[in-house]
Amino acid sequence: MAKVHHSAIGTDDVEASLTFWRDGLGFEVQMDQEFEGEWPGLFGGSGTSLRSVFLGDPAAPDSGIVELVELPGMLPAGPPAPAPRVGFFLLSLFADLDHVLPRLAALGVGGTPRVVTVSGVRLAVIHDPNGVRVELMDSPAAANLEQLAGRDG
Repeated sequence: MAKVHHSAIGTDDVEASLTFWRDGLGFEVQMDQEFEGEWPGLFGGSGTSLRSVFLGDPAAPDSGIVELVELPGMLPAGPPAPAPRVGFFLLSLFADLDHVLPRLAALGVGGTPRVVTVSGVRLAVIHDPNGVRVELMDSPAAANLEQLAGRDG
């Protein structure tokens, strides 16, 4: 079976993205490097130089990586859709909402969170500077995923 290694987010402002992902959500920079390659043949676009920033948790390397990609020739982000659309939907993370949401607000990133409770688990939806929808599942959910799936008691 295939395993997810990382999710890549295209950006035209790495510093704004780092403010969100590193400073706001607490991810640590694992790698920040430029690569020359045949990116137009692989991804389309026009640039042969790609900046890649891997963000994650060095204490839990199998917990997943968010990659910020800066590649010349990327199309600009479009306006947010008024409703969910087919294709990439969101990136979901565990986070302590009581700590993360105020930190994001103090940094002025993430927008106004939508917070709801589903099956006893608090969820928040915010957006990164590139328009990517990010779902934050309150940390207690990590201990009991069955509750979210409706298999509780």
